[in-house]
Amino acid sequence: MDYKTAGVDIIKGRSFVEYLKVLAPKIGGFSGMMEVPSGYEKPVLVSGADGVGTKINICRIANDYTTIGQDLVAMCVNDVICSGAKPLYFLDYVSAKSIDANVSDIVYGINVGCTIAGMELIGGETAEHFRTNDYDLAGFCTGVVEKNDIVNGNNIRAGDVVIGIESSGLHSNGYTLINDMLWRNYIYYKEMPELLRPTTIYARLIQYLLDEVPILGMAHITGGGLPENLPRCLPAGLTVDVDYSAWERPELFNTIQKAGDIAEDEMRNVFNLGIGFCLVVPQEVVTLTQNLIADTPFGMRSWVIGKVN
Repeated sequence: MDYKTAGVDIIKGRSFVEYLKVLAPKIGGFSGMMEVPSGYEKPVLVSGADGVGTKINICRIANDYTTIGQDLVAMCVNDVICSGAKPLYFLDYVSAKSIDANVSDIVYGINVGCTIAGMELIGGETAEHFRTNDYDLAGFCTGVVEKNDIVNGNNIRAGDVVIGIESSGLHSNGYTLINDMLWRNYIYYKEMPELLRPTTIYARLIQYLLDEVPILGMAHITGGGLPENLPRCLPAGLTVDVDYSAWERPELFNTIQKAGDIAEDEMRNVFNLGIGFCLVVPQEVVTLTQNLIADTPFGMRSWVIGKVN
């Protein structure tokens, strides 16, 4: 008996490491390293970890793992930038039954996501331990921000405005409900190709906006939707009444709601409904901020979706 018979192919693992070194040259030997960039007087490191949840089930059904790595990066980096941090580096954890072409696709997607976010993939772990053809992912992201420039919501006041920036679709949340809805309604995944659309990475847009306008608070709209995530950037005692009619809800969400017979409150508490990221800004810079969001190379749609009370 040998290790390969038991389930771990050492030779294939070594070949995969060589592939990684070509894909991401900053990957180290036993650990990844990166200098804190110059120009910071009091640099603060900001870190976050996340996964992709049960969206991986859709990848398995579709046998398409080409974009889920980008989702992993997005779920981590979009949290980290809420503090005003500039992304620095990313670490991943991928577990599988064996190191196969799907694992290569996953890691390639992670590297694509890192490039989009403007950071480096500097290390991670690839493990072979599943007995079935399944995969699990986790990501770890670190950024840096000047201590005096941390965006923590402390300066938000009543009358400030919430701008919602469009999502690319479901992002990586609500897929447990989606999987159940597909199964109960005998819906084949190919009828809804949007289910595999990767999560938007907002990092470069936010870095650009931070240099141009005063941003008082930011929220990444993930599981729990606007009701759960938007309050996380507000000081105690302040609220926002979201105007759900302020933007046109993508048809994908209407299709899901109808097919699953899902109540409106449940939709709002599970999905982003077309708003993937929120900014809180002073009233006087709303127009400028929206123009910048639309007119930059990262151009996206945005809407005023509420005011702080």
